[in-house]
Amino acid sequence: MMNLQHLPNARPNEKVQLFLRRHWMAPLEIIVYTFFLYAVPAAGIWYFQEVFFTWLAKPYFGHLIILAACAYALLVWLFAFLEFTDYYLDIWIVTNERIINIEQKGLFTRVASELHLSSIEDATSEVKGMIHTFLDYGNVQIQTAGEKTRFTFKNVPHPELVKQSVIQLINECRTKHDHNVAREAAEAVRK
Repeated sequence: MMNLQHLPNARPNEKVQLFLRRHWMAPLEIIVYTFFLYAVPAAGIWYFQEVFFTWLAKPYFGHLIILAACAYALLVWLFAFLEFTDYYLDIWIVTNERIINIEQKGLFTRVASELHLSSIEDATSEVKGMIHTFLDYGNVQIQTAGEKTRFTFKNVPHPELVKQSVIQLINECRTKHDHNVAREAAEAVRK
């Protein structure tokens, strides 16, 4: 777990406002898919048990069936593990000065990027589908003025509240920045 007291490249007076992960439905989907991938072959074996056990009794063919079944079980487990790792290690941190996006891509690749709040032009929330609407989770997309791609907070809880919080932080950051520029200009005139 990331220690929020020691952010990467922390700035003075920077405070964490939001710490986001995907909604709890993401690991539930992984569990359902894993159960389905184990249950379908098990149901097939149960339904065709006479044929299956006849094949299993053959000297070399039975060993190949056991080897294939073990390989299949391990591949399904690996799929579930990779998906859960991706879910657990994808995080978004919104501070009073920037947004930090940390995405896990596979087991050995992690991409961390950050975006200063003053460079954000637009924040959009998106909720698609009946389940997403009932459970109130969806995507929040953050757009910058440049040609960078959007930052997307995928399947986060309460996307509309997250969007409103980000917009409020953007406005506070711009107000603070404008105040600092005005103060620096006034000090330059006095000198």
